[in-house]
Amino acid sequence: MKNDEMPAGRRAVLRIAAALGATATVGVLTADRFGTTDRAAPTGGGGGPGGGESGGPASGPQARARLKPSSYRLQPMTAYAPPAFRKALPPVRQRPFLKMSGVGRSMVLTFDDGPDPRYTPAILATLRRHGCRAMFFVCGEMAVENQDLVREMAADGHVVGNHSWSHPLIPKLRPSRIREELGSTSDLVEKILGSAPLWYRAPFGAWNRHSFEIGAELGMEPLAWTVDTLDWKEPGTDSIVRRVLDGAAPGVVVLSHDAGGNRAQSVAALGRYLPELLDAGYSITVPRR
Repeated sequence: MKNDEMPAGRRAVLRIAAALGATATVGVLTADRFGTTDRAAPTGGGGGPGGGESGGPASGPQARARLKPSSYRLQPMTAYAPPAFRKALPPVRQRPFLKMSGVGRSMVLTFDDGPDPRYTPAILATLRRHGCRAMFFVCGEMAVENQDLVREMAADGHVVGNHSWSHPLIPKLRPSRIREELGSTSDLVEKILGSAPLWYRAPFGAWNRHSFEIGAELGMEPLAWTVDTLDWKEPGTDSIVRRVLDGAAPGVVVLSHDAGGNRAQSVAALGRYLPELLDAGYSITVPRR
């Protein structure tokens, strides 16, 4: 045997050692690829920045409950997640909007007190026939009984606003009652449509400081009107039509009703003055927010 030749037994031992070393190397690379290290899972709320980590391997129930390697890499780092988006609240107004500016030759039609199954469907049908959108300021006590009509309003692209729950005289109420009247109706509309109203109108047009403050806290802007049709007095269809056409102008907000009494005249009047407004070059729109 030559001096540089290795005994057969020794060569066998080295081959086995080399094989074992290669197996260990493959195991380490595989573990690193899938994240299966022996670091202990954080405990006691120490998982975020500044939280403590255990210096040794986990043992006992925690080790058995550790997330699967593939899932561990998918867990979000919640401490660094952006805060939830919150829409800015409107400012507290000292008076309601009476008309809309910057809308060109457009007008806004609004209907209060509903929805009422006797009159609201006919108003919706007229608006749909002419391809127009309007605003409906609903009372909670009416909306809760006619939720399908509220959904129909929204489905047709109309704006659903807040007109309190029971149509009280707001300045006569304590702030807690005002909050209840407006908040309950906003909650109901959000439950029905998935989003709360962005506009509100005080019953009888009677506002006070508390109503402006609470409305803003609920994310709503106050809208009054420019032209009152006085349809609640049932003055006759001709009278309602004449008031709307005489008061027509860019940015005008028209007040009518689809509930709160016999509104047959309001329904008939809409069918007459709406096509005349359109023929006169007005577009019927709703405010954007």
